[in-house]
Amino acid sequence: MSSLILAIDQGTTSSRALLFRPDTSIAGLAQAEFPQHFPASGWVEHEPEDLWRTTLETCRAAMKQAGVTARDIAAIGITNQRETTLVWDKRTGEAVHRAIVWQDRRSAGICARLKEAGHEPAVTAKTGLILDPYFSGTKIAWILDNVPGARARAEAGELAFGTVDSYLLWRLTGGRLHVTDATNASRTLLFDIHRGAWDEEMMALLGVPASMLPEVRDSSGDFGETDPELFGAAIPIRGVAGDQQAATVGQACFRPGMVKSTYGTGCFALLNTGTQPVVSKNKLLTTIAYQLDGKRTYALEGSIFVAGAAVQWLRDGLGVIDSAAETGALAERADPAQDVYLVPAFVGLGAPYWEPDARGALFGLTRGTGPAELARAALESVCYQTADLLAAMRADWPDGEGSATVLRVDGGMVASDWTMQRLADLLAAPVDRPEVKETTALGAAYLAGLACGLYPEPEHFADHWRLERRFAPAMEPTLRERRLAGWRKAVSCLVGK
Repeated sequence: MSSLILAIDQGTTSSRALLFRPDTSIAGLAQAEFPQHFPASGWVEHEPEDLWRTTLETCRAAMKQAGVTARDIAAIGITNQRETTLVWDKRTGEAVHRAIVWQDRRSAGICARLKEAGHEPAVTAKTGLILDPYFSGTKIAWILDNVPGARARAEAGELAFGTVDSYLLWRLTGGRLHVTDATNASRTLLFDIHRGAWDEEMMALLGVPASMLPEVRDSSGDFGETDPELFGAAIPIRGVAGDQQAATVGQACFRPGMVKSTYGTGCFALLNTGTQPVVSKNKLLTTIAYQLDGKRTYALEGSIFVAGAAVQWLRDGLGVIDSAAETGALAERADPAQDVYLVPAFVGLGAPYWEPDARGALFGLTRGTGPAELARAALESVCYQTADLLAAMRADWPDGEGSATVLRVDGGMVASDWTMQRLADLLAAPVDRPEVKETTALGAAYLAGLACGLYPEPEHFADHWRLERRFAPAMEPTLRERRLAGWRKAVSCLVGK
């Protein structure tokens, strides 16, 4: 009997493939980076063929490493960089433009015009999002308005839009399926998260023809099967979710009130709010966490643009460290009497501020400030920003039982014990680090395994989640409040709050 799940994790800088056993251990893993393209200031693009090529290569390499064939694989699950936008010819599969990446800011003018016209409240009410170039809808509009002939072809029904999952599904199935899942659909500015359907008003607002849009399905279910020529035999595709939602599933955050936070280049925190979407009054996003058996589970999401990137800045920009792994030990040696704050608004501030024009700043420098104090300030900036997000979540959902009482963490930064302890101290809440670090890929694997009967229902799968270490808060409350007050003062200098 086929007993492995192949998880495709298509990210912003690399594609990865992992083979999971029924006990969630990893049987094979492969990764391949691909080029980033920056054709103008604030523009970020990927070659669609690079996304496809590295996905195919890593799947084959992981299978070879594990010594298995397609017949040993029960199903494929896909997780992907969200909001990245592709438009291609339905007949040939050829993309009309490079993929426009989620980080890309070229559609800022479109967003500004729509805001000025007073459309943002209606957009937020239906989609749970704000008018920002981050999301897919304005990227589609830009392609249709700037690629010669694209709008006419779209209106003639010749072009397809998809986030990366849709594009990969199209290629994996040999062009037979144009589908997505509810989590990816909820990041487009075109999807009514309350009705669970594409919205005609949003399509008209952005000038996106309905014929371009994929069919929306549950996160766990039938997404067709691969072309037999790709892997030697057809493999069912049974799970799809955007990367942050997949990490939420991989962390088994199935109960309302559970929170996960992923620390990579940026940081994304999601709070499960159950079957009722919560409207944020604190500039958080309302999104779909996952959809199973036609039933949507919602989340509040906060996005931090700079987390691990602050450590990269210490290494590559300032040269004060040689590797990211040094940062925790260096921070531990910092002078406790110095209150140095880094507000890492290198590309603006995300939630709960959404100040795209803010820029980074250091506060509290003295003649005694050195590499150790800078390292501590960089790591603490991630903790302070997380505290901002959780405070906003608690304010938006004050009646949520157990809201944000324990934070489950994943991503590259969580390997630092010092950072996780400081995070617990500044949150005044326990921080749980799991044994399985590959939570995003595990979430995709679980959704596929659930659909094919290899993994149990959510409440039983949650029993498989294993704690590697809990970091309990140990900082004195008066010190915590003083440090948080200093952070708020620093941020207020940049955002006028």
